[in-house]
Amino acid sequence: MDDKKSWLDEPCPIARTVGIVGDAWSWLILRDALAGVSRFDQFRKSLGIAPTILTRRLALLVEEGLLEKRLYSQRPPREEYVLTDAGRDLLPVLFMIGAWGKRHRGEGKLTTFVDAETGVEIRPVAVDEASGAPIGSRPIRAAGAPVAEAPAAGKGDTGKA
Repeated sequence: MDDKKSWLDEPCPIARTVGIVGDAWSWLILRDALAGVSRFDQFRKSLGIAPTILTRRLALLVEEGLLEKRLYSQRPPREEYVLTDAGRDLLPVLFMIGAWGKRHRGEGKLTTFVDAETGVEIRPVAVDEASGAPIGSRPIRAAGAPVAEAPAAGKGDTGKA
């Protein structure tokens, strides 16, 4: 699907999310926002991103409710971008992406994330709340609205309901 809005109409929550944050710049903006970056010039400096691209990505993240604009200066009027609850809820997703990157693209010097209180490296694991099983360790299938014609992912699962 070429039209981003058509992704947002999909019954699959993964497709809907990718329709909002499916590009690298959006993820990196969210990463920086989670680290405390909030001002346009800070994002631009941190990311080395063109101002036009940054403006569009910030506007989309605000429109979709992941960031909100707040006035931090009256004269001259200046706004900063602050994470909403929905934006903060992406922190575990970012850590899982980082863990995948460390495992499969871990060559060279990498940033390590540590618990601020203990100093111990954070090693995220996605776990199904209902079963307690690590996600990916058991067969899965899509239920409810149709997702695609392809078989569902999972070990030994044929995709048949």
